[in-house]
Amino acid sequence: MANFANCDRIFEEKVSGRRGAPRPALQEAWAYVRNGDVFVVTKLDRLARSVHDLMMITQTLQDKNCDLKVLDQELDTSTPTGRLIFHVLAVIGEFERELITERINEGRKRAMAAGVKFGRKPKLSKLEEKSLASWIKEEALSKEELAEKFNVSVTTTYRRVATLKKSAA
Repeated sequence: MANFANCDRIFEEKVSGRRGAPRPALQEAWAYVRNGDVFVVTKLDRLARSVHDLMMITQTLQDKNCDLKVLDQELDTSTPTGRLIFHVLAVIGEFERELITERINEGRKRAMAAGVKFGRKPKLSKLEEKSLASWIKEEALSKEELAEKFNVSVTTTYRRVATLKKSAA
């Protein structure tokens, strides 16, 4: 565990920053950081998700006359060498994330070609689907009653009604 003994305040993020999710602890840290502070993070990849994001963050820190210290990689942007290594690692980190994403997508395509089904299994079997469809056509029960009878959500029954209407048209 890193030693934060010299830090005035510690902010701990519980949310992933991937895909633009709001990061309240980071926003709170930005509001707190003052002129001349050193912004300390445990890992570079916990701070930013892309080189562009990282450049914006470092620009914000520069505007506030603050340095960045990354404990895990022992980076310190208060020195020219630290800034150089910081930028090189940022580019390598983004490259690594892109490779991982590429491999995941390739694996997903191979799995789909092999017939692997992704997502949740259907709540109803084909036979139950047909039975629900016939009940809907008869209009003997409300959608709520059908949902209860087939142990599905009311939304599922509405979706099935919409599907039947499309196929009838």
